[in-house]
Amino acid sequence: MVNKVILIGNVGKDPIIRHINENTPVASFTLATNEVYVDAQGNRQKNTDWHNIVAWRNLAQLAEKY
Repeated sequence: MVNKVILIGNVGKDPIIRHINENTPVASFTLATNEVYVDAQGNRQKNTDWHNIVAWRNLAQLAEKY
């Protein structure tokens, strides 16, 4: 079984890049996703969730580049 999640949001700060075993890059960064909805009273509400992201190898290199 494979679980797949696609998060679309805003990066909180520049990724932290480190190398494991001197060859494997690892990138760590935070990502904010927003949810906007109307509550039972008709008021517009905005909720922000923060996610801790860790990317390995090629994805870490992409995070570092962009």
